Amino acid sequence: MDAYHCNNCKRPYPDSDLPHRCLHCGGIFTVSKELNLAEDDQTQSGIWRYENSFGLSPETEKVSLGEGDTPLVRSDLFGKEIYFKLEYQNPTGSFKDRGSAALVSEMKARGVVRAVDESSGNAGASFAAYAARAGIEAKVLVPENTSGPKREQIEAYGAEIEEVPGPRSAAADRIWEVIQEGISYASHAYLPFGLAGIATIAYEIFDELGQTPGTVVAPAGHGSLLLGIALGFEALKAAGKIEQLPKLVAVQASACAPLWVVTNIGPSGLGAVQEGPTLAEGVRVRIPIRGDELILKLRDGKGHIHIVEEDRILPGRNALAKLGFYVEPTSAIVWDTLEQMQGEISEPVVVILTGSGLKNTTNN
Repeated sequence: MDAYHCNNCKRPYPDSDLPHRCLHCGGIFTVSKELNLAEDDQTQSGIWRYENSFGLSPETEKVSLGEGDTPLVRSDLFGKEIYFKLEYQNPTGSFKDRGSAALVSEMKARGVVRAVDESSGNAGASFAAYAARAGIEAKVLVPENTSGPKREQIEAYGAEIEEVPGPRSAAADRIWEVIQEGISYASHAYLPFGLAGIATIAYEIFDELGQTPGTVVAPAGHGSLLLGIALGFEALKAAGKIEQLPKLVAVQASACAPLWVVTNIGPSGLGAVQEGPTLAEGVRVRIPIRGDELILKLRDGKGHIHIVEEDRILPGRNALAKLGFYVEPTSAIVWDTLEQMQGEISEPVVVILTGSGLKNTTNN
């Protein structure tokens, strides 16, 4: 598949099986150059208007639950023109559905019948839903502290859950044992197919705004969300639809902020990163798979990484709720960024609200 290649040896993604790393050098697969953004197909809806940019196998039959076409809602705040992209209105309540639709479609085309992923909740729920839609038997490894509503959602779709004691990294370690049993690894972090689905956020923002935003703000765990958005805007620029790229602001919780540490201290500081407890469980990722790629996108003044202290997360969630946006704590870390970086973000500002508040029962 020429649309995806190993970021180390540059070999294309194989035409068969579902390897999560390069079989030749162990590198991570990513998108090749710019996504090929042809004219969108107005006969389709949601993310599938941009199917020609996905680079999926020719025999791929789309697996869809109606993802995409999420609202972009304006709010004048802090003296700025700010728009909220309501990704929590996707079918399973998070932006992950854009990536899952593309990924599971490719999995089905490759004949996958049984697959596993590890997740703190949203990715697992999304994978479970799309696997059910595709008729693929799903298993999800979850950390023991995964919120109850997310676990219930995963189970409701018929997926098998294995609770792994310890932090999220323990579930990531356990996955290597599980895939030795011959089950396919449907990794939302390692496999590259979901990036093209996430890139559709950028296309929709451009269509809805009619211009390039000055800044895009989003939470960052593994880094797939902002990386996909960056790839989307690069595709728009390559297609001649925009002239400049927006600045990107990645937001992390101070309890687990590897991207901030590497950017401000250097790779030597990564060993000191803690996987501390945080309400923002969706970004509690100590070793982000897409971290290197995302940091490259943020260099040379193209972006910034902001960290949020734990005591600022719930006030941010409550402030967003007062505007009518009911989001989970992971989504709410963007609010502190808006407050603290008022003089550093260019208008119009687009803020990605990633997950529904119905997925978390945390009280004040």
